[in-house]
Amino acid sequence: MSDKIRCSWCEKDDLYRNYHDNEWGKPVYDDATIFEFLILETFQAGLSWYTVLAKRENFRKAFDNFNVEKIANYSQKKLDELAENSGIIRNKLKIKATVSNAQAFIKVQEEFGSFSKYIWGFVGGKPIDNKPATLSDVPATTKLSDEISIDLKKKGFIFVGSTVVYAHMQATGMVNDHLLDCWTRK
Repeated sequence: MSDKIRCSWCEKDDLYRNYHDNEWGKPVYDDATIFEFLILETFQAGLSWYTVLAKRENFRKAFDNFNVEKIANYSQKKLDELAENSGIIRNKLKIKATVSNAQAFIKVQEEFGSFSKYIWGFVGGKPIDNKPATLSDVPATTKLSDEISIDLKKKGFIFVGSTVVYAHMQATGMVNDHLLDCWTRK
């Protein structure tokens, strides 16, 4: 442990602290990284983020480093292999959703030029800073995450409810929910 003041949710261990310090809430405009977080967040639905984060490297290997083009073309044989992979979360519906989401992601890229342009368009290209004082000030959903969730579903995405979308917004820095006393704000 260090003497840095952090958001209290991340003090479980070094895995969480490293994620908090180096990734969470930092704006991501790169489609490949945005896609990775989107897929990881869909697997997190109903589970702990820590569970997903602990298996992140296994997910990267299993899902071809989150190569959207490869995933969009996965065969049933590949899906069956993934369902047997104990290194990842073996939820068959979420595994199948990954393929559908990759296909929808590519369609959004084609329509908007990049997925980043599409998703960041909801916040005008700049992070929303909520400036929460305590963890209880951090919402699980917002009207905006509701709106994005609805739009993603219309575009063919699956497992993108408002809570998943808001977590994705936090992870990719579309919103800054670091607590006011967190060292990352200094």
